[in-house]
Amino acid sequence: MLNPVRVDAAVDLAYGALILLAIALIATVEFGIGIAFGLGVFSAYLVHVVWKMARFDPDWMTAVVEDAFDQTVTETVEEAVDETMADTVDETVEEAVADTVDETVTDTVADTVEEAVDETVGQQVAARLGDQLDTVQAQVEAVDNRLDDRPREDRVEELIQNSVSEEEDTPEETR
Repeated sequence: MLNPVRVDAAVDLAYGALILLAIALIATVEFGIGIAFGLGVFSAYLVHVVWKMARFDPDWMTAVVEDAFDQTVTETVEEAVDETMADTVDETVEEAVADTVDETVTDTVADTVEEAVDETVGQQVAARLGDQLDTVQAQVEAVDNRLDDRPREDRVEELIQNSVSEEEDTPEETR
């Protein structure tokens, strides 16, 4: 009767010889023929190794499939949770910031916006997203600066009257 270990060794040596033959074909005959033969030998050897592993350790394939499944499920769940949380938090922060800024900008922007942001949005953002607190404060300061830079109605009328009086004072020859 044949010893299984010797048969496995003989099969491994035969595959080794076929791989060497593929290398020789690549070197001597056409390159494509050698590559095709080599790929055939290599794929047959992989089938042989899988068969051998299944024969000596039947649980290995189950363990490999289980590990791959666990890893795939874990990655998928993590991605879905991260994506959902990011979208939800972004929407919540955007809504809170937009509502707070719209309500408080009308009258006393400097005092009211700073207090409202510190009390309502500041606490919510700090609790949920500490990283986005700086962004919110920068947006509020930009709005505050834009409103402070806007000319008032009385200042616009004064500028118009000054420019009209300057035009009337200048002689027609210089115009």
